[in-house]
Amino acid sequence: MNSLESQSFSPGPAPVTVPAQSPESNRHSEQGKSGSKLPGVLRTVALCFLSVLFLLPFYLLARNALLTEEQIQAPKWLWLPTSPQFSNFIAVFNNPEAPLGSALRNSATIAITTLVFQMLISSMAGYALARIPARGKNVVFGIIVATLMIPGAVTFVPSYAVIAALGGVNHTWGIIVPGLFSAFSIFLFRQFYLRFPTEIEEAGRLDGLSYFGVYWRLLLPNSLGILMALGVLCFIGSWNSFVWPLIVGQDTSTWTVQVVLSTFITAQKANYAQLFAAAFVGVLPLVVVFLAMQRYIVEGAKFSSGKE
Repeated sequence: MNSLESQSFSPGPAPVTVPAQSPESNRHSEQGKSGSKLPGVLRTVALCFLSVLFLLPFYLLARNALLTEEQIQAPKWLWLPTSPQFSNFIAVFNNPEAPLGSALRNSATIAITTLVFQMLISSMAGYALARIPARGKNVVFGIIVATLMIPGAVTFVPSYAVIAALGGVNHTWGIIVPGLFSAFSIFLFRQFYLRFPTEIEEAGRLDGLSYFGVYWRLLLPNSLGILMALGVLCFIGSWNSFVWPLIVGQDTSTWTVQVVLSTFITAQKANYAQLFAAAFVGVLPLVVVFLAMQRYIVEGAKFSSGKE
């Protein structure tokens, strides 16, 4: 009975008292919250400034493409064209000395062909160097990486000698062939396949797949991220290539966009209005490709930096 009474009338836990906050402490907490918002505001301002800075060249390109030759060279600044000169775009396509239409077709052919074959060759080479056991493959990989330290301009003379001996001068395929092989792409594909789960490859080998079957059926379909990231970089690099197409493509039928742009400014004349119009047309495919594939470019940047 006594135990029941002691259980019934035992005092509960002591109430917890919360100390009241002084007005000064409240003021400090509000200042801390406002201070924590300051880095976010500064970040937003910095991003807006950088956005304007990066968009400025595109604004100038579009603005100058719609101005007349006199307005471009006039000392008075015009933020927007008073009467847009869309005739500049018509003129660049009708200029027989600078065939922009065929140049766009040649640039697209070269960029797409280089993209497809470079990704195929580099992915196969990267898979072989990463997965297939072979004696001396590390030496081969070291030689491939060492070629990254060779400036591209050094290879122009021997590459031209080989292409000329094969009869590739003034032919589109002569411009394409040297771009089919990329040490940088092989390096990234090898690093990617080294991280690839070995269980998938072992399961494929147990099912009777050859090394090529494992690559073609299992690894390549799961390499979409790096394929798209490197593919965008390859496309942009091929499209913007200037010196090699200028050396090999001496005939106007093989000129690319970059070669055509160089013809608008010579020692005798300079047609800035048509130059900006042609440059605007030439940069549009790159903008479309970049905006469509920017997510894969970010993924490729994360991979190259070692982040998953």
